[in-house]
Parts: sequence; structure tokens; C-alpha cells
Amino acid sequence: MTSQPPAPEKQPVFDAPVGVRPAVRAVPAYPFDPVQVPTKLDQNENPYDFPEDLKQQAAARMLERPWNRYPDLHADELRDRIAAYEGWEPGGVVVTPGSNVLIKLLTELAGIDQTVLTVDPTFSVYTLEARMLGARLVQVPLRDDFSLPVDALKVQLERQRPGVLYITQPHAPTGHVDDEAAVRELMDAAGDWVVVLDEAYYQYSGTDGRDLIREYPNALSLRTFSKAWGLAGLRAGYALSGSELATNLQKLVPAFNLNILTQAALEVALENPGYVQQRVQEGVAERERILAALADHPTCQALPSRANFFLLRTPDAEVAYRHLVEHGIVTRRQDRLRGLEGCLRVGVGTPAENDALIGAIQALK
Repeated sequence: MTSQPPAPEKQPVFDAPVGVRPAVRAVPAYPFDPVQVPTKLDQNENPYDFPEDLKQQAAARMLERPWNRYPDLHADELRDRIAAYEGWEPGGVVVTPGSNVLIKLLTELAGIDQTVLTVDPTFSVYTLEARMLGARLVQVPLRDDFSLPVDALKVQLERQRPGVLYITQPHAPTGHVDDEAAVRELMDAAGDWVVVLDEAYYQYSGTDGRDLIREYPNALSLRTFSKAWGLAGLRAGYALSGSELATNLQKLVPAFNLNILTQAALEVALENPGYVQQRVQEGVAERERILAALADHPTCQALPSRANFFLLRTPDAEVAYRHLVEHGIVTRRQDRLRGLEGCLRVGVGTPAENDALIGAIQALK
């Protein structure tokens, strides 16, 4: 008779320590559960990796640098290169490991004991950070066509204690882009508020808010290397603003926050930006091809978008999600968000992945 291995010990479950702030205990973790399938369209990533020849250049540059030394205090060399690429003053550039980090820091800068104002639905990190850091969170519903509720936001700008206002162009998760006049009207009304123009997907929409940011000393643009640049795995984002706002934001950035390996790879990317335009052009063309192919679907509606993703409105999001997973495609459910009943958010993949997506959706009743 063979002996059975001992049963694993049951791990004790502990409540959060009393010292953990109630606001942190009350907020769920970031809502993402990875699903292992061949076609990954759930995180709005660039479907193509960093070009192989540039990877080799980046690796060589990494190996040339001493790994036992701290990096630049505030990614100073990289900041200067980003400034040159963007046509911006170096003193107005703040670099961190991803724009999500900047959102957290902006909430610390202008939200704590004040207000975070955004729309509903919106990018979940805005609301998560506001709740965890104890800011007063105010959300104003988008209009039915997903455009900014300018008048209602202006009421809240006047009514609430100043803080941080998030304007996302293109908007996530809808992919909608507003007229510049609407954005400008809100920036004019913002007064003492810090205005964040989140431009994570701007390459795909052909928009560019830099001229607006130059006009408003209380405004900044958030940009990322994760989307069009295809460098989500490196984790790097940056803000463009006037020097005074950047100086105060930089106070909240931990010293030596960007490692030399990431810096070396980003330097190579900034020296070779041509691949980005080519991939954005393909992504936009593929997005429009998908939308056209699904235009006559009898039950599902692929909604217009100016980003590298789109919303698919279905009769039943759970059924549609499971159907696509069974076809080897993972998307992101958005049906629990205000005004997005039945919706999945679908990233734009490679042409082959998009062919598989179109076929799977066309088979969906």
C-alpha cells in the first residue's frame, strides 16, 4: 500500500492590519484577470513587438552601462531626449515608469483633500487612485454619443473644491474624440484646477494637444511608450507641462525611479521613431477594416473609434465574451459600466488576428 502525500496545510486568512487606511481596504485590486488564449485583444496593446534590430541595439547599449551604479536622479538624459523629440522644454518633462504612476502622483499633487473630476465611464485608474488616496471623486455621465458633457462638467468645476480634472482624448474606453473647442472650453473654465489631458492613444486619432498645453500653465499632457511605441513591457510614460507645474509634480516622483535598462531601450526607440508611424498607419487601417466588415452584423454593433480599440455592443456580453474565448480570442468586458450595456472592448491586432476576430464575431448570433 503506497502512502499518500500529506495534505497541504491550509493557509490562514488574515484581515488587513488595523493600520491600513479604510479607503485602501475598501477599494478592490486593479480589475484584470489574464486569460491564456492565442489572440490577446484585451489590453489595447500594440500587436507588434519592438523591431528585432532595435532590440539588439538596445541590448548592446544596456550591456555597455554599469549596472552597479544608480541611474540619473530624474531620468535626466532620457527627459532631454523626450523634450527634443516633442519640441518641448526639458524642464517641463516628467518621466515615470508608466503613465499610471503619473496618475497616482497627480492625485497626490492635486486630489488629496480636494477633488478628482472625471466622466463616467472613464479609465479605472483615475477612480481607483482617487478612492485610495481619499480624494473627493466626482463623475459626470458622458453624453449618449460619448462626447464630453461640457456644461455639466463646468457646473462641477464651479461647485467643487479645486483639484484635478481628467480629459481623455481619445477617450477610454469608448475611443471617442471631442472637438478641440469643447476641450478648450473646459480648460478655460478650469481656473485653479490642474487639468490633465490624457493622450495615451493620440497617435491613432491624429490629434495632438501640445499647443493647448502651452496656453494653460495649469495643464499637462500624459503620454506613454506602451501603445503606439509597442513598449508596454518596459513601463514608461511622461508628462508635458509648463516648468512650474512640472517642478511640483517632480517633487512626488521617487528618486532614481527609471532604471538604466529601460532608459537605454527608450533612447534607441527615440532615435528610430519611423517604425511607430508605419505601425500606427496599419493599426488605423485595420481598425477601419474591422468596423466595415462588421457594419452589417444582424445583432452586434461595432462602434466608431479613433483609438487602437473599439467597443462591440452585443445582446449579451457574457455570451459574446465566452464565444470569443472559445475561438481563442480574449477581449475586455465593459458591460458593467454606465451606458455600455452589452459592450466588449476589443483591441486591434495583426491582420491575421483581425481576420480571426471578424470571423468569430460574424459567427456570433
